Amino acid sequence: MVTTALIRPVVESDAESLGLVHATCWHETYDNQLSAAALEQLQPARLAVMWRRFSAQGPQFRQVAALVDDEIVGFAGSGPARDADKPAPNELHFIYLLDAYHGTGIGQQLFDAVIDDGPSYLWVAAENARAHSFYKRNGYAPDGHEQDQEVLGEVLHEVRLVRPRSLARRLSLAGTE
Repeated sequence: MVTTALIRPVVESDAESLGLVHATCWHETYDNQLSAAALEQLQPARLAVMWRRFSAQGPQFRQVAALVDDEIVGFAGSGPARDADKPAPNELHFIYLLDAYHGTGIGQQLFDAVIDDGPSYLWVAAENARAHSFYKRNGYAPDGHEQDQEVLGEVLHEVRLVRPRSLARRLSLAGTE
């Protein structure tokens, strides 16, 4: 099922809604990777403060929200690479979508709004099979780098995925082989 969503840049007035959706997405995504005690620390109001900062970042950062029936159901953000050994100039910093909208095409709309057709990379939880499948469809593969990230007082193991060149180019080359 494909659902059309309005994808638009995040604005400061979105902060409260984004804080709530952000907390909900983390509960849905990490409930089997982080303890209930850790997830209980998520406070939509604190996340809203973070979103107010994000909305004020410079033009090299892209943050978008997906709206269905005027309600935010997901968000994504990208910007300059943060790693010292950056494998690409651009990084997908985050993308989250409420579980109820998985499989609707909105995740792809969010992704396409913040990542250009070219080299980029991201970090993803090693145990997030659904995300790995999504990123593989978009031309990403592990580059062998892994890290343990402190999240809400616990450790989340992540792997780095890289798309070294344009997906469109890879698909066109595959069609000629």
